[in-house]
Amino acid sequence: MTRRFYLLLLSVTVSFLAFSQAGTGVYQFLDLPVSSRLAALGSINVSLHDNDINFAFQNPALLTSETNNVIGLNMANYLADIKFGTAVYGRNFGNKNYFAFGIQYIDYGMFKYANEANDQVGDTYFTAKDMALYIMYARPVTKRITVGATLKPVYSVYETYTSYGLAADVGASYNDSTHQFSAGLVFKNMGMQLKGYYSEDGVQHLEPLPFDIQLGISKKFEHAPLRLSLTLDNLQQWDLSYESTNQPTDNLTGTATTNKIGFVDMAFRHTVLAAEFVPSNNFYLTVAYNDRRQQEMTMSGFKSGAGFSFGGGIKLYKFHVGFGMTQFQVGNYAYQFSISTALKDFKL
Repeated sequence: MTRRFYLLLLSVTVSFLAFSQAGTGVYQFLDLPVSSRLAALGSINVSLHDNDINFAFQNPALLTSETNNVIGLNMANYLADIKFGTAVYGRNFGNKNYFAFGIQYIDYGMFKYANEANDQVGDTYFTAKDMALYIMYARPVTKRITVGATLKPVYSVYETYTSYGLAADVGASYNDSTHQFSAGLVFKNMGMQLKGYYSEDGVQHLEPLPFDIQLGISKKFEHAPLRLSLTLDNLQQWDLSYESTNQPTDNLTGTATTNKIGFVDMAFRHTVLAAEFVPSNNFYLTVAYNDRRQQEMTMSGFKSGAGFSFGGGIKLYKFHVGFGMTQFQVGNYAYQFSISTALKDFKL
C-alpha cells in the first residue's frame, strides 16, 4: 500500500511538472495568504506544525489527527476594496488518512464599462472573480514524516472572458515534537490551464500556472515562549528581477529596463522570516518580514513598512479567532480575519 502511494505521488508530480513553468502565470490569487495567521507570518509558511487546519492550504502534509472535524473560515479586506477568503473542513478516515475540503475565492468588485478613451458606456457593470476548490489528503509514513497532496480545480471569470484549469500541490512535513522542530517542503501550483480566456486563430491561448517550490523550518525555544520560522520560496527560479518602465524625469522614452540585483539581495528576496510569541496554545502574537515585498513595494521618497506583517490570535470559548495586517505602501493595508472551531467541542 505504501509503495503504491509513493509511485502514485511520483507520477502525479512528474506529469504536472511537465506542464508547469517557473515564474509568473495565471491564477495568481492562489498565492494569496489564506488565513490571518499566514498573512501575519509573511504570507508563506510550509513548516509550522501546530494543528491549524488553515495551514493545509499551504502544505497538505500539515494535516494531522487533530484537524479532524475542524472548520475554518477566513476573510480579507484587500487593496482597493477587493475581497477574498477561504473556507475549509477537515475529516479523517481511519487512523492515518487525513482529508480536508476547502474553497478559495477572490471578488474584484463591480466595474463600469468604458471604451479605450475611458469614456463610460451606458450605466452597466461587470464583475471579475476567481475561485478554486481544494481536495487535500495527507498520510503519515513514519512517526515524524507526513506526506500529502492537494487537487485544485480552478475557475475564473472576467466579464465575458472565462477560464478554467487544474492545479496540484505535493508536500512533505517533518515534525520532531521532542525538540519542537518542524520542516516542510512543497511543490505548489503544478498543473495547466485547460481553457484560456481567449483564442488566437482558433487556438486556445494557454498560460502557465504560478509554479513555486517552497522550503521552510520552524523552531520553538525550549525555555522561552518564542518560535522562529524561515521560509524559502521560488526555489525553482533564482533570478527574480523584473522589467520596469519607471524612468528618471529627464528620460521620456519609456524604455523597459531590468533591475540589477546583487547576489546577497537576490538571496534575501527568496526569504521570509517570522517570529511568534506563543505563551500557550490559546494565544499568539506574530511579526514577519518578507524582503521581496519590501524591495519591490518601496517607493523612493516615501516612508513605508512594506514587507512587514503583524497579527495575533486568541481562543475565546470554543473558537480560535485571529487577525492579521500587512502593509504594502503608505496608507495601503490589507486586513485579514479568521475563525475556526472543532465541531467535536459542540458534540457534532
